[in-house]
Amino acid sequence: MDPLTILGAYVFILAVFVGFEVISKVPSTLHTPLMSGANAIHGIIVVGAMLVVLALPGPFGTALGFLAVVLGTANVVGGFVVTDRMLAMFQQRPRRPAPKPEKR
Repeated sequence: MDPLTILGAYVFILAVFVGFEVISKVPSTLHTPLMSGANAIHGIIVVGAMLVVLALPGPFGTALGFLAVVLGTANVVGGFVVTDRMLAMFQQRPRRPAPKPEKR
């Protein structure tokens, strides 16, 4: 195998382990803001997926790039949906007016 491929695989596996350790240490109260921010930043992956479509020739590259674009877009949309729901929890609900007393 090419040494560059081995180095890339090593970095990928190390990133998986480091990412798991970092995320597992996050308190549960911070998971929603962290996930929504990370998913919104995932738009960079969509751009990278578009570059993959251009760089890899043939149907395999097109299918791989298309799958990456679809999954990245779903992640970005999901991030914004989670953020919207999270922010909606902090909005004040409108108060209903007190019922008027009946006249006799």
